[in-house]
Amino acid sequence: MANANHKSMANTTLAVSDMLWSQDKQKLLIQGEVLLQTRSHTNWGGGVTAWMYVPLIRSHVWQQITDYPRWVQYFPDITKSEVISKGDVKRLYQAAQKAFLFFTAQVEIYLNVVEVLGQQVHFRMEKGTFEDFQASLELKDMGNGTLLAYTVQATPNIPIPSIFIQQAMNLELPANLSKMRQVLCNK
Repeated sequence: MANANHKSMANTTLAVSDMLWSQDKQKLLIQGEVLLQTRSHTNWGGGVTAWMYVPLIRSHVWQQITDYPRWVQYFPDITKSEVISKGDVKRLYQAAQKAFLFFTAQVEIYLNVVEVLGQQVHFRMEKGTFEDFQASLELKDMGNGTLLAYTVQATPNIPIPSIFIQQAMNLELPANLSKMRQVLCNK
């Protein structure tokens, strides 16, 4: 079942990122905008695909995004990111902390990571403080740089209505990806 969901999400990512970008959207991306498409993913979860342009060649972006311990620099809420084991399928441990109005949520996750050299990274939850979690990064050449598509779908283990999860994704993901682009470009 989880493998079927993984294939479904991967197919959605591929189909969406292969869409023809209008001149307006390409211009927005090159100017630094992060474009989003959110969707529901269970009653208590959410899903999103975000696209951003990175003015670096794909091989350079690939080298940096697959340096998983650096993810603490890309995403401010991630407090720890370490590779536990290597091989065809890597294992990754990540911990994050997010402050809300009246409490601070702490999460941790163990991920299986499958890389398609220079093109895609797929993350699937092995165990953690989510009901489910999977994500993928896809890189494509775009002009003189790289189009990065990040797709994630997750259901937290605390019941938060899907609409709130989607709103949080809409508010925070563009800032997080902009931070990622800033760190990538200032290496």
